[in-house]
Amino acid sequence: MPTLDFSTANVAGGATRCKLQIHHYWEEDKINPNGQSLETPSFNAGDCYWCIYCDPEPDCIISTPTTGMSISVALDGRVARPIKARFVFSLLDRNGEPVPGHTVCTNVRKYSRAGSGYGSDVFIRKESLEEMASEYLVDADCFTIRCDVSVYRPSPLSNMQKHLLDTDADVMFQVAGEKFSAHRCVLRARSPVFKAELSRASTSGSSCIWIDDMLPQVFKSLLHFIYTDSLPEVTGVEGSMMAEHLLAAADRFGMQGLKLICEERLIRELNENTAAKILKLAVQHNSSFLREACFVFLSDPPVLEAAMAMNDGLLEQVAKICPALLKKMWAYEDDPMQDELDMCLTVCDEFLAVI
Repeated sequence: MPTLDFSTANVAGGATRCKLQIHHYWEEDKINPNGQSLETPSFNAGDCYWCIYCDPEPDCIISTPTTGMSISVALDGRVARPIKARFVFSLLDRNGEPVPGHTVCTNVRKYSRAGSGYGSDVFIRKESLEEMASEYLVDADCFTIRCDVSVYRPSPLSNMQKHLLDTDADVMFQVAGEKFSAHRCVLRARSPVFKAELSRASTSGSSCIWIDDMLPQVFKSLLHFIYTDSLPEVTGVEGSMMAEHLLAAADRFGMQGLKLICEERLIRELNENTAAKILKLAVQHNSSFLREACFVFLSDPPVLEAAMAMNDGLLEQVAKICPALLKKMWAYEDDPMQDELDMCLTVCDEFLAVI
């Protein structure tokens, strides 16, 4: 019978990280007797409860080399109002790092009732695990999956902006010479960082707070989101640049909902020309979603070669963040990038030795 070890932890960026170590999943002739799912205990993420389900490929009873396993996350309880969530599934290697090419990032979706869920229909195939066992896994019948759950609860303030702004504000912000008024109670409810900052300001008796390293138009959009749960419509290059700035603001002020929106916008911009920039943003602002999406995108050697031609230093960047991805590339002996890959792996080994 398959068995499961399960643990959870909170990680940077406000996500909940789950680890599933699965044993003996394909050991028996039948993948899972009686068609039952392998499921985790209920866990809390975003102040609501979830459960992760692992299932054999639909209509597949007998274990064969091409047998696949699906994985999904579903609500395990009632919610007062619909919420939005996104999941990132990664197969981990022996060192607990994602195996290149085996990460799936879902889109942000709405969940409103117990049992509603989403995931990957065919996340792992038995033959793929057997091929990777010697290099990445303890063995093909014991493997670990990581699932990062990011939850976004819409604010009940969405329809209150005009009413609130028509009343007396009680705090002033100064951003690069421009002043913005707001309400302490709203900011405290929406951001743990604002809550702490406002407490310090109250202690010192200050009614004006200076915000450094931010453009006024970015702070204006940040306040718009705080009051309405939406962003002003900005398209084209300006929209992409605003998404980059707001991603930094969301990470700075601990606003997971805004972060999800910015990540969704930036992922639509991912191509050979933008991969290096988006990967850098992912690392700077603790975005596991963008980071894994970049790795999946760059795991195809022709794509990586094209991206390298447009972005100096991309290989060194990847080498420091995910050496396993380069090691996979290195396996392609006829790859025209072989000399550069070899050099970057040497740099990577030296970097890891230092840290």
